[in-house]
Parts: sequence; C-alpha cells; structure tokens
Amino acid sequence: MGIVSKVRKLLALDGRTMLFFVEAFFYLGWSRILISFPFSRIAPSLGDPMEETTYERLHQDMVILARVQGAIHIMSEHTLWESRCLVRAIAALKMLERRQIESTLYLGTARDESSKMIAHAWLRSGPFLITGSEGMERFGVVGKFAKRIREQQK
Repeated sequence: MGIVSKVRKLLALDGRTMLFFVEAFFYLGWSRILISFPFSRIAPSLGDPMEETTYERLHQDMVILARVQGAIHIMSEHTLWESRCLVRAIAALKMLERRQIESTLYLGTARDESSKMIAHAWLRSGPFLITGSEGMERFGVVGKFAKRIREQQK
C-alpha cells in the first residue's frame, strides 16, 4: 500500500480518531528520539523506579486504554523509523499520562536460542497490557517504573 493510499485512509477517519492516531504518531517519534539519549537521562521521566502501580481495574479507563493500545499498535507499523517495544511502551505511557491514567513500564531480559542476551519492554495499566504483551512471559523483569498520577494533578 502506497503512502498516498495510507494518507487517504487516515483522512477518511472521523476527526477524533484521526487526532488520536496523529498523537500516537507524534509520541512514537518523540519516544524514538528519547531512546537515543543515555537511559540515565530519560529514566526520571518514566516514573518511580522499581515500583508498580495498582492492578485494580478502573472501568472508566477501559475505553481509553483500548484506544491507546490500538493507536500505538497501528501507527507503529506505519512510522518511517523503527518503533519497537521500548518506543511503543514510552509512547503509550506518555499518552496515558496526558489523560491522567497510571501505568507501569517494565524492562526485561532473556536469552535467545543462540544464548545471546535480548531485551524487551512492555506497559501495563491496571490489569491490562497496553504494549509488548507478545512474548513477554519469556523475559525476567530487571526494571520497572511506576508512572503515578499525583493527587494535586487530578
């Protein structure tokens, strides 16, 4: 599918959905730029280190969580840059933070078939996995960041 047909499909969407996809595209680009910096510089913006947010299910957030999950998944397949697990997780975290929804970003490592170290990142909000659910069970958690919404921000 050519770029012209992709743009036509995007423009055929209702305005609200189109803006949601544009926002996802923006945050995927922003996240891609962020990961080019040393991790120690971006870690503070990811949340409280080695902590988790609640697994409690909030019914009012379910529609937003599904929309963020879908927009990140779809738009990450159409970026001009590589949008893999860490980029997706950070982009979704920022979209949820903007909507004052808590989330936890996980970083994991494992060994592949040739015993090489591999890494993966995923994002959870409540009991729902927003990004990175594919294959995450293979990875041991080595880091996590709880992005809490402070009471004064609500």
